[in-house]
Amino acid sequence: MTERKFEITDAKGGVAFTVRCVTRSARTEAAGIQEDGTIKVRLQASPAGSPEANQELIRFLASVLGVEESHIEIVAGADGRDKLVSVEGITTDDVNDKISQFQEE
Repeated sequence: MTERKFEITDAKGGVAFTVRCVTRSARTEAAGIQEDGTIKVRLQASPAGSPEANQELIRFLASVLGVEESHIEIVAGADGRDKLVSVEGITTDDVNDKISQFQEE
């Protein structure tokens, strides 16, 4: 299977980007931006595809991005650790500004 490169892209009324979830973490936090543009997030909940982990991810992203939880949707990959997330009411530049502090060295 060929690896696809993902980036934050503008969508109708918002943005879409990929997230890789790492579970069983001591705390919920952003762990950086991978080379392919995927945002890596550590979650306390487990497993990554559980409803609890998905809700934890949505709460975390809402907090970091400054949007309502209802504006965030996992549009693909809800049952796995790699997810495509859609966020309404925010721009690519907003997301880049807010998550750039988590860039891996």
